[in-house]
Amino acid sequence: MSKPEPDKPEPDKPEPAKPESGKPEPAEKLKSPPKPQSGDNRRGAIAGLIIAAVILGVGLWLARDLTAASKMEDCVMSGRSNCNVIEPAR
Repeated sequence: MSKPEPDKPEPDKPEPAKPESGKPEPAEKLKSPPKPQSGDNRRGAIAGLIIAAVILGVGLWLARDLTAASKMEDCVMSGRSNCNVIEPAR
């Protein structure tokens, strides 16, 4: 019976583990993502700023409206009949 050649691993034996050198092989190197264009970054920032401004505007409008409704409700609950807001003459 002949011995297998030392270059070729036996079919039923697993290959020996390669020692980790800490450096990745060229094929294993991760490709860096492409740099985003500066216009894309600004568009996202401007869109976020616009959304924040809209939310702030809606919040202020809602707070003012709810405050007016609360004052009206307080007036009506106190038993008054003339709770309408009287605007001064110009």
